[in-house]
Amino acid sequence: MITLHHLEQSRSQRIVWLLESLAVPYQLVRHQRDPKTKLAPRELKQIHSLGKAPVIEDGDIVIAESGAIIEYLLDTYGDGSLIPETKTEKSLYRYWMHYAEGSLMPPLVMSLIFSKIPESPMPFFIRPLARKLMDGVKQQFLTPQLHDHFAMIDNHLAHHKWLCGDQITAADIQMSFPLLAARPQLHTEHHANIFRYLEQVEQQPGYQNALCVVGPLKTL
Repeated sequence: MITLHHLEQSRSQRIVWLLESLAVPYQLVRHQRDPKTKLAPRELKQIHSLGKAPVIEDGDIVIAESGAIIEYLLDTYGDGSLIPETKTEKSLYRYWMHYAEGSLMPPLVMSLIFSKIPESPMPFFIRPLARKLMDGVKQQFLTPQLHDHFAMIDNHLAHHKWLCGDQITAADIQMSFPLLAARPQLHTEHHANIFRYLEQVEQQPGYQNALCVVGPLKTL
């Protein structure tokens, strides 16, 4: 049986969704973040040297990284499901699978970190300077980048029901984490297609089952 190491409020939620969708038996091992640092606990390093989640164990095989886990599960247990068939759809599938972590997540994570730095313990006289510096970076660099990302995604979804066409694929599962987490940064007027898409995501039976198992994501 597959063992999934799950860290609260992490990318591992989408692996639960995939396992539920494939109806693959699995054991969930829950890990809690440090209440002060919000980092993963040290015992995760006993599973994988980077000490991050998600990580799965399947017999002697240990795999980290969401995209790699998704590909392994589909190759091993998917029986062709959640993978598009046409050449055009496959090209979109590869793009969105890699885009989620390679292009979209870095500015989202940076935006979160830069928002938290001014709240960290520091001498009171430094706090205004830190806040001004972080706000400047967000306004001049991160916000414009995210605006471009969201505009591109919304435009794509204006012409596609799902990311790769008319049927849901694993690329949608991979992209669910950054888009759901970033939803408060979206605007209904400019990103109506993303909101429509996220409503579809939340209606999927596998996603609903994952919510029952690990709960909803917190937003960025």
